[in-house]
Amino acid sequence: MKRTIGIIWACVAAVCVLVGSVAAQEGNSPFEPAPAGVKLSGIVECGQGYTSHELYNIKVTLLEVVRGADAWARLREAENANKPAESGFEYVLARVKFEYYARTSPGRCIHKLLPEQFASSSPDGVSYPAANVVSLKPELRGDLSSGNSLEGWVAVVVSKLDSRPLLSYSADAGGAVLHGGGKWFKLY
Repeated sequence: MKRTIGIIWACVAAVCVLVGSVAAQEGNSPFEPAPAGVKLSGIVECGQGYTSHELYNIKVTLLEVVRGADAWARLREAENANKPAESGFEYVLARVKFEYYARTSPGRCIHKLLPEQFASSSPDGVSYPAANVVSLKPELRGDLSSGNSLEGWVAVVVSKLDSRPLLSYSADAGGAVLHGGGKWFKLY
């Protein structure tokens, strides 16, 4: 009996270590955000209502970050009607690559990728307001079929005083479910 209990505790400890190491992986939490250039993987569940939901692999890579005066100059050039960020804030432009692959057949679910699925926050969890601007072209927006990828720009707002702002991705705004939580990147 003692041996069985010992084996059970050893298994529980192994599972706890495994779960802890997965949670601490780069990009899976705001406490361990990934830098630009790192490709983060995840699983998105796609489907509506009571229909069969399919699982899809996603890969998200932050390719480039432009902040402050350079970001504002590019936004102003992209659309004259864009307004400057509110006092105390500045724009950050993020060029992102998003890849989408079916895990099984039939793989017919379309993933609606929207700029609203990306948000900025401080490292201590304060969410920043959405950037109400026309972003650079190509904007990161589109309907992805299995095997497709999309690369484009997302505009966000951060505090001028924040030296370590974050960019997060969550599929929720597009009607899908991202397994394992959001993906997190450093905007610095």
